[in-house]
Amino acid sequence: MTKQSLPDVAKETHSERFAPIDWVGMGSIELPVMLKQADGVYRIPARVDAKVSLDKKPSRGIHMSRLYLLSQELLTKSELSLGLLGNVTTEFLRTHEDLSTKALVQVQFEAPLVRKALKSNNQAWRSYPVITSAFNEEGQISYFVEVVVTYSSTCPASAALSRQLIQDGFKQNFSSDKPLDFDVVHSWLGTPQGIVATPHAQRSFARVKAEVGANYNYGDLIDIVEEALQTAVQGAVKREDEQEFALRNGQNLMFCEDAARRVKEALDAKVDILDYVAEFSHVESLHPHNAVSHISKGLKLRSF
Repeated sequence: MTKQSLPDVAKETHSERFAPIDWVGMGSIELPVMLKQADGVYRIPARVDAKVSLDKKPSRGIHMSRLYLLSQELLTKSELSLGLLGNVTTEFLRTHEDLSTKALVQVQFEAPLVRKALKSNNQAWRSYPVITSAFNEEGQISYFVEVVVTYSSTCPASAALSRQLIQDGFKQNFSSDKPLDFDVVHSWLGTPQGIVATPHAQRSFARVKAEVGANYNYGDLIDIVEEALQTAVQGAVKREDEQEFALRNGQNLMFCEDAARRVKEALDAKVDILDYVAEFSHVESLHPHNAVSHISKGLKLRSF
């Protein structure tokens, strides 16, 4: 049987049977992508979603293999960028010009970044979940970057309760009608009895999706979020780094609501962030459930 005579049931058309479909394509295609780093370009594993709308004419299906082969051809041989993703969506529409008005490509990967220690001269590799995507509607392309940043959150309420217990301990150990000896008080504060309680803290996650321009770098969004929160988790840690981390947690007490407002303020200040939505999850050490908050710029992006 020749190729020309092979049946293709996806081409069947019937206006009453085949209603338009918002998106159809493939999810989690396994592809290696070329990721630029400070010291070179590296090939890393990624998962790709490739989709088009099926809304121009009543057809049973799309050309699924075309999406796969285009993704493989274009995404594995050039340095990954938002502009490249835009070009891919243009090709998706070109090969589906009789079927589709919209195209979407999304690339999910773990981005390795080197981060400096807080105080020491050390540095460490961190791995950040990143999703880059392009959405094309009849030639108008929008670009998006989504990142997840892991940070520490210390509960303000728990901190206040801990301070009260420390004050009560001070009252019990030092009489108000006797002169205080500086050295004795200083030494007492350095004992377990001096700091009798500590606030609960937990590993927390900021998930942020932003609409940006074609030349935007996902690393910039990670930097914005970490700078706003001030308590990003650390890789290489010496004692001086751990002490600085403890200080930062003490100076940046936050509920999940506080984390949301901090990041919102930072994103609103950036003219290259066109729109955004963000979610914050504090994986509570006090509770068996998480504390979560959700915030947006108030434009089109309201959910992930």
